[in-house]
Amino acid sequence: MPRAKFRIKLPEQFVEFSTDHPNEEFRIPAIFPTDGGVRVAFESPAKNHTAVLRAFDNAPITYDVLHTDEQSVLIQYEMPFIPPPVRAVLASGNLVTLRFPLILRDGWIIYDLTTSHERLSQLRAEFEDSGHTYEVVSVTQSPQPTDLLTSRQRHFMVEALQRGYYDSPRNCTLTDLADELDVGKSTASRVLHSAEGTVVKEFFAESVE
Repeated sequence: MPRAKFRIKLPEQFVEFSTDHPNEEFRIPAIFPTDGGVRVAFESPAKNHTAVLRAFDNAPITYDVLHTDEQSVLIQYEMPFIPPPVRAVLASGNLVTLRFPLILRDGWIIYDLTTSHERLSQLRAEFEDSGHTYEVVSVTQSPQPTDLLTSRQRHFMVEALQRGYYDSPRNCTLTDLADELDVGKSTASRVLHSAEGTVVKEFFAESVE
């Protein structure tokens, strides 16, 4: 399954603060489709706080400041329409394959996704049909599902396998496993569940339409 990195040029009216600060990196931690539009989480370095808020004040959108600290400001905003780059991702069925956060730098939005060859081709066709300026930065074969685990997740899963937690019937209970790993039962369950979800979703990604 291929992993691709794209750069999409955004219309100037959406990213003036980005082109005014070309060396700064802005992040988009999440995008949620709504009825006829999208809700977006947007993170900016704190030193650009004033410029970013001024840009949002001048844009035809509503927004809320969710959090600020010395490092960054987190904003949530809603757009009453679906921006063309997001529309292309939705039309090609690739929203769930995006790897967040997306990066906005100097007027370009940069994102990675792991998807099927068919959906990758559909995405490129959507970009071309809409006349977008875009670049395919790289296309590589994605790693095995277990390569996507953190070292802790891998350790927990290997321990579970070795002790028969996944055998049928089980030779090791969750309590036994948690005791062996020297963590609470809820922690063992949470780490294993997250790791299992990563492995299953990656393994079956091409099969799920």
